[in-house]
Amino acid sequence: MTEDIAQGLDNATISSYCLCMRRKEGALIPLEVSILEAALELRRRGIAEAYGFLLANELRDGAHARRLTAYGTLYKALDRLKRAGHLASRWEDPQLAADDGRPRRRFYRVTLTGEAALAEAISAAREDTLPRSAAVQPS
Repeated sequence: MTEDIAQGLDNATISSYCLCMRRKEGALIPLEVSILEAALELRRRGIAEAYGFLLANELRDGAHARRLTAYGTLYKALDRLKRAGHLASRWEDPQLAADDGRPRRRFYRVTLTGEAALAEAISAAREDTLPRSAAVQPS
């Protein structure tokens, strides 16, 4: 039976390859919204830049914990957000990492573009959850 299912699959039926399953250009997926929200929450608490593991902990401890399925998912989303201009990043000084005996960290901060994209995504989500008004009845 598994072979029958596998034979019916091709690149057109797998969501990551299917154009009908792709997201609208510029739209944020829920994980990306959560990452931006977490980074802004950290900034409100005085942490201007956050590295990936800190963001993962923030997501895990926050309301959107189920959105982070693996660290690979997080780092791919961070890369997409960076390429879109929603995040800026920098590598820490290698000497700091060496002194602590750990790998270098890449720090991320939300840009103005990222703040605007987040505001737009939140606004769109609110509009989608608002009840539709009843159709106007002719008088």
